[in-house]
Amino acid sequence: MNSIPVVTKNLLIINALCFFGGVVATKYGLNLNDLLGLHFFMASDFNPAQLITYMFMHANFQHIFFNMFAVWMFGRTLEQVWGPKRFLFYYILCGIGAGLVQEGVQYIQYVTELSRYDGVNMGGAVIPMNEYLNMMTTVGASGAVYAILLAFGMLFPNSKMFVFPIPMPIKAKYFVMGYAALELFLGFGSSGDGIAHFAHLGGMIFGFILIMYWRKKNNNGQFYY
Repeated sequence: MNSIPVVTKNLLIINALCFFGGVVATKYGLNLNDLLGLHFFMASDFNPAQLITYMFMHANFQHIFFNMFAVWMFGRTLEQVWGPKRFLFYYILCGIGAGLVQEGVQYIQYVTELSRYDGVNMGGAVIPMNEYLNMMTTVGASGAVYAILLAFGMLFPNSKMFVFPIPMPIKAKYFVMGYAALELFLGFGSSGDGIAHFAHLGGMIFGFILIMYWRKKNNNGQFYY
């Protein structure tokens, strides 16, 4: 842990504490994911602060493990290149951007599908619409993590990576493009997997805009100091 840069290390610690705190809280009847997760902005449980708190909450151990593994693997390199302040700003802003995109997608769903109904059939019972809206909750650091993947691909486009199950190394830029294409496909597809694919894309979009702004500001397009 001593070799991990300060912001990356603290992100790992805070996310782990929030996850295990949530596990303990459930034993006392408190659902932290419901309290701190990002609710749909038209729901009664929505709070603007959730645009930040949601990225520190996770659905299960697998969810937090893979997100934090990516933060550890790629985030520490970005922090060493950018410095702690810029890396933290990038992480938080892209996480907020991912949440805003997810809110926009949910609003489109509400306007085109849900607004005409007073309730939603959940298979065994019909629940009121206001209760269903409160169930539209997003948790996880995935939006910020996908922004980290994008940044790594843009800073080190020709770095070679081994990605299971591909039997040969691929360049980071192709890895990032492939992930973005997959998320776009799954986002528009009817996967029904409960994953906020457009939030992932939102993180990448905000990350791309921010990096391009920094490149333009530095003129030469190479360094971000």
